[in-house]
Amino acid sequence: MYPRTMLAVALTGVFSPAMAADWYDAMKETTATAAFNLRYEGVQQDNALADADALTLRTMVGITSGSYKGFSFTAEMEDVRIALGQGDYSVPPAGYQAGEYSVIADPETTELHQGFVQYKNEGLTIKGGRQIIALDGHRFVGHVGWRQDWQTFDAVTANYTSGNMSAFYGYVTQRNRIFAEAADLDSKDHLLNLSYSSDIGKFTAYAYLLEVDNGVDNGLDTYGISYAGSTATDSVKWIYNAEYATQTSDTPAASYDADYYMLEGGAVVSGITAKVTYEVLGSDNGMYGFSTPLATLHKFNGWTDQFLATPAQGLEDLAFTVSGGLAGGKWLAAYHAFDANEATEGVSDLGSEINVQYVTTVAEHFTLGLKYGTYSAGDIKVDTDKVWVWIGAKF
Repeated sequence: MYPRTMLAVALTGVFSPAMAADWYDAMKETTATAAFNLRYEGVQQDNALADADALTLRTMVGITSGSYKGFSFTAEMEDVRIALGQGDYSVPPAGYQAGEYSVIADPETTELHQGFVQYKNEGLTIKGGRQIIALDGHRFVGHVGWRQDWQTFDAVTANYTSGNMSAFYGYVTQRNRIFAEAADLDSKDHLLNLSYSSDIGKFTAYAYLLEVDNGVDNGLDTYGISYAGSTATDSVKWIYNAEYATQTSDTPAASYDADYYMLEGGAVVSGITAKVTYEVLGSDNGMYGFSTPLATLHKFNGWTDQFLATPAQGLEDLAFTVSGGLAGGKWLAAYHAFDANEATEGVSDLGSEINVQYVTTVAEHFTLGLKYGTYSAGDIKVDTDKVWVWIGAKF
């Protein structure tokens, strides 16, 4: 038998007509996506830095293949550009105009947003590659989707769901942060999240064991539990949430322990939601504040981003939030009162903040938004005002 004939016979056993048809169907089911976000952000601070403003455009294009025997792939690219020359702002640690203007954390960049292979079979999903990881309410692990350059992770993850139970594990080797590739961090992070849903609410337990892979012994280990529930009557839906976590931070210089807890209660009446949230990021004797470096931090503790890093004195945030619908869109207003968890000399009152927002959808594919935050300083920080106006499109 000639070599070519032998090869043809061998390939016939591997690539049958049925297999070829399955591959063809998978490729035929491939979908393409595109998203654009044009946003203006302005920042005024009561300090020596010049006021900042930025008009930036984020473009994301991607494809997701159909499934072949449970396997598929996703590839997405993102690009962030300054539009119309409006870019008077700084982006540490990326180094863009650092120290001259106030910070707007939207650097110009072109990079791989997501690129992973996925295997999915019944309740099991496994992903390998660059991917978004967002757990629970993003308080500890999120994609920071408010910023133009999202946070993603180079990781292997597995998620298994059976009935009312769900289990997630991820091993992260690189944190792709919002400051472009130059600021990404190699890591050895283990993320474990277990949840159970019942008639009385959702119970979650988690362990997030973080380590920056920089040749120095370090660790940030967080263990926690949470509960989220609601009860509905004819006219009112009651909302109640609670969470507790404990954290240990180890470096060659020191070791610290701190606690986190959150209590929330609210009600939904006639389409209006009102909530009161008390959140505490604890302190270790005024020397270390509870840290959540992988969180979508903009979502918590005020939109002017004063507390992306928790003060050493810790942080107590008493927040009142009201939201609802108006003219086909959604509005929200919030007030935050900040205090130190463990006051030190001269640091007790951490200020207050007011946030308002309105977002609406136009012609199916387009979103318009207006957002404002004003922070009144206490014993630390400075008075800050931020405003955002944006238009987004998804196809």
